[in-house]
Amino acid sequence: MRASPTASAEPPGSTQAHGHTGPSPSSTTTAPAAERAHGKQRDPFFDNAKYLAIVLVAIGHSWEPLRSSSRSVTALYTLVYAVHMPAFIVISGYFSRSFRATPAQIRRLLGGVVVPYVVFETAYTLYTRWTDHQPGRAISLLDPLYLTWFLAALFVWRLTTPIWKHVRQPLPLALVIAMLATLSPSIGNDLDLQRVLQFLPYFVLGLCLKPEHFQLVRRPEVRQLAVPVFGCALVVAYWSVPRFDYAWLFHNGSAEQLGAPAWEGPLMTLALFACSTLLVACFLAWVPRRRTWFTALGAGTLYGYLLHGFVAQGAKSWGWYDTSWMRGPLGEITVTVVAAAVVTALCTPPVRRLFRFAMEPELRWAFRRDADELARIPYGS
Repeated sequence: MRASPTASAEPPGSTQAHGHTGPSPSSTTTAPAAERAHGKQRDPFFDNAKYLAIVLVAIGHSWEPLRSSSRSVTALYTLVYAVHMPAFIVISGYFSRSFRATPAQIRRLLGGVVVPYVVFETAYTLYTRWTDHQPGRAISLLDPLYLTWFLAALFVWRLTTPIWKHVRQPLPLALVIAMLATLSPSIGNDLDLQRVLQFLPYFVLGLCLKPEHFQLVRRPEVRQLAVPVFGCALVVAYWSVPRFDYAWLFHNGSAEQLGAPAWEGPLMTLALFACSTLLVACFLAWVPRRRTWFTALGAGTLYGYLLHGFVAQGAKSWGWYDTSWMRGPLGEITVTVVAAAVVTALCTPPVRRLFRFAMEPELRWAFRRDADELARIPYGS
């Protein structure tokens, strides 16, 4: 299943200190000890946001096989998909604001995004050969499989960051590009370019945000307003189940491919951007600002994101959803709790140490030292 429309994503587990606006150097550099050694301190707000978002990702995937048997699950699924992917991408854009393609940043981008992409694209292909009984499935690094699409998109978005920082109206321009993408069914599947272009406005929005914008959503009155907004959104989602094709929320196809007239594509792009941006603001308003028991897990969300896909895919292939009780309220609650527990476990330090070789590889051997780095080395070293 190439570029599964239900795959979600999360921004790299950034190492940005509180108040630091630089880009997340890779997707995985998360050592708190190193940050303390450099006098940095992570902002718990963003770690909390990333953890809560990755839990929504896992829960959304666990609900996929239950959608056909429950209108309520489908409504919740629709609401979750309107929030978690845009939230991850906005945060990724925010932590990419200082990306200038310096040699050090390029090394971290390759080690934290490209290497995990290659490793997990290969791993998911081999895994689906086994679970789906498709021994002939080819490994293609140009056609992202399942969750890996986000790494390909992040690579493209981050490389274009200097462009967005220099144009006069970056967000309107990004929206125009996304709208035009919905009119172009011939874009093709290379690097899941439809998603790259249609989700681009959320990344550019993140680039445009400043710390004071996040302070705004933390105000008590905003948190209070978020309750009725989410309540109304859930009612609308339930009403829309038989009337709206939630595939629009995946942003991986043109209007024509979704069976809609061409003019509907640009309008849906603007409408979904407005709705998702509002819901992301409400989601962030609810994120705790203080350290919690799950704050430290926010540093390992990339691990939870990439690894939970093996469980999600296997559960469907191995018939875990085939029993009748799974289609009732008890089964739906059980699936939700298990999904949250599994992804939480996958974000923990022991799992991160085990898989660090694939997600945080040391690639110093592969690159030349730049002039600034050489200048910092003591003479004679």
